[in-house]
Amino acid sequence: MFQDFPESPYRVPYEGAFKVKRAPTAPPKDAPGKKRCEQELDALVKQMRKLQDRLYASDDHAVLLVFQAMDAAGKDGTIRAVMSGVNPAGCQVYSFKQPSAEELDHDFLWRCALRLPERGRIGIFNRSYYEETLIVRVHPEYLGAQKLPWRPERLDDLWEQRFESIRNFELHLARQGTVIIKFWLHVGRDEQKRRFLARIDEGAKNWKFSSGDIKERGRWKDYMKAYEEALAATSRPWAPWYAIPADDKAFMRVQVAHVITETLRSLGLEYPALSQKDREQLAEMRALLEAEDA
Repeated sequence: MFQDFPESPYRVPYEGAFKVKRAPTAPPKDAPGKKRCEQELDALVKQMRKLQDRLYASDDHAVLLVFQAMDAAGKDGTIRAVMSGVNPAGCQVYSFKQPSAEELDHDFLWRCALRLPERGRIGIFNRSYYEETLIVRVHPEYLGAQKLPWRPERLDDLWEQRFESIRNFELHLARQGTVIIKFWLHVGRDEQKRRFLARIDEGAKNWKFSSGDIKERGRWKDYMKAYEEALAATSRPWAPWYAIPADDKAFMRVQVAHVITETLRSLGLEYPALSQKDREQLAEMRALLEAEDA
């Protein structure tokens, strides 16, 4: 029923065990170097550009890319590098921050549902409804602003309910033709520290740093538990998760681009075929245009 998603050592098992401790943050020892990764990324972006053009022309599927990560994992840069060659007319990027008062007056999926891509387009969520099982799980005090009329006595039951809602939401979208690929850019704690220090030491990066980043870093174990359970509960054949090592940005970007390109290729995208009537009309238009010179 659903398209085949590419095999990858980083694809989270469907309905299987997933352990953060077993998920690498660094590339394998035999991984290509930075220059080769950049060359490979350039080639993949060119392929993606052609596939995206067919996606736009065929107007059958929508593609939704979901990016989640700890701070400084490189979401923004990855989105920019991987999607650099895609026609902006066929791509939409949304970054989800702290919910507004209007958004809090709706269910937790509402604000993302409003921004789903149309058929023929690629939608990119920089953070998403998964925040409701990640940051809200680490900070359950945020639930107070959500005006829930009731909730389970055990908070663990609430997260299970949200996982169920997400699975059903994504299954519904997939049945309607939305191809969902989810990336967790898995940065190591030591590498995050190095990047935070760079943000402090390099003037051009000061704007990226917030004191709140250090506060959240202090809850690292809580976040890893939240990610572990969220990915295990919601990686499904219709909406897989890929836990991509993020300590090496060049390697990470190639892995993301490879998954996207191979997924698009699996759709068998073709330009719409013209009917005999349409071809005859084109021939008439050609004759009219050529008659102008005469």
